[in-house]
Amino acid sequence: MKEKWIRVVGIGDDGASQLPEETIAEILDADLLVGGQRHLSFFPHFAKQTLEIKGSLTHLIARIKEEGEGRKVVVLASGDPNFFGIGSYLAKQFGPERVSITPYVSSLQLAFARCQESWSDASWVSLHGRAMHGLAQRVNASDKVLILTDPTNTPSAIAKYLMRYEMREYRAFVAENLGSKHERTGWYELAEMAEKTFSELNVVLLQRDPKTRPFRTHLGIDDGQFIQRKPDRGLITKREIRVLSLAELQLQPGGVLWDIGACTGSVSIEAILQTPDLRVYAIEKNEEDFANLQANQVKFRTDFVAVLGRAPALLDQFEDPDAVFIGGSGGELRELLQLCAARLRAGGRIVVNAVTIETLATAYETLRELQFAVSVSLVQTSRSKPILHLTRFEGMNPVYLITGSRVEERDDDNSE
Repeated sequence: MKEKWIRVVGIGDDGASQLPEETIAEILDADLLVGGQRHLSFFPHFAKQTLEIKGSLTHLIARIKEEGEGRKVVVLASGDPNFFGIGSYLAKQFGPERVSITPYVSSLQLAFARCQESWSDASWVSLHGRAMHGLAQRVNASDKVLILTDPTNTPSAIAKYLMRYEMREYRAFVAENLGSKHERTGWYELAEMAEKTFSELNVVLLQRDPKTRPFRTHLGIDDGQFIQRKPDRGLITKREIRVLSLAELQLQPGGVLWDIGACTGSVSIEAILQTPDLRVYAIEKNEEDFANLQANQVKFRTDFVAVLGRAPALLDQFEDPDAVFIGGSGGELRELLQLCAARLRAGGRIVVNAVTIETLATAYETLRELQFAVSVSLVQTSRSKPILHLTRFEGMNPVYLITGSRVEERDDDNSE
């Protein structure tokens, strides 16, 4: 086995005072000591080479390889280096046979100890160095959520964000400078937290008021629950079609969905609510429908990118998709499909809803020309409707579901 020449040591805000003597001795014996400016300041008498962690981790790895190979390297990290830390990253970059990890108490453990709450049933989110985008659906309906913050995603910013999505059933425990002589903790209502200033070193625990009912939905949300344009109600992908379209899209956690002609946003909203960590980009050209889409985002607590515009313009602002839903194309379906096909990731799928045979023909022919495997379903449903003391059925408009999926290229070299 190759020598473990990189030692990752977790450290608290109290510096070296709580570390075992043998760990301190190993740190002082290092040839290269790596850490953030605050961590390095805990060892002012370290006489050999130091390397401050700042900027790109890729650059840091290159520096460690260049200056640390064959020497004793100690990397200082906050708390548990494997809890949203650098520990596992270094192990992947250098190989586990070269890296050893000594954890300290994590900020999660300390925060829950201070508020005397169990953390075995909690979830957690890191906003450290990340955008707050998408936080609403990750927090929604959870009883406890621990959030790692940074100088941009502060407790105040988090509170304002949650209030924007009307998530006022949560209160927050803020733990600042955990483990140091400047430690401060306390519970806050969101409105109170939004107006306060906190130390840059903090974590936030959100706890839902147990008297409130969790905001949850089911697959196939009733059409009437969505805010829609009036008096022109009906400009929405109907529940039955919506559910079947989502099934055809075969969405995966961590994937990217484009919703083109999003209207009320019903497809985007259902997609996010049913698929964890999905990233959605929606575009709608009608201003009134777009305003309703934004209102529905708040109502259903789904934070995704939505832009006002006419596709294919503005699509260059979106990440490449794993799936594309086209509910409306504005008469430019062929060009739109060509662009979507060029941007679609390997294994991706495109689903088009059509109500006319002309749109069906264009979608089918274009997807075939683009070397997609194409399937078509004609969906016609009816809903029960009372008539006096009886019940009849009212037919809904038939809709074509055109699904294009990438044809896997055959590897002739491996065929029998």
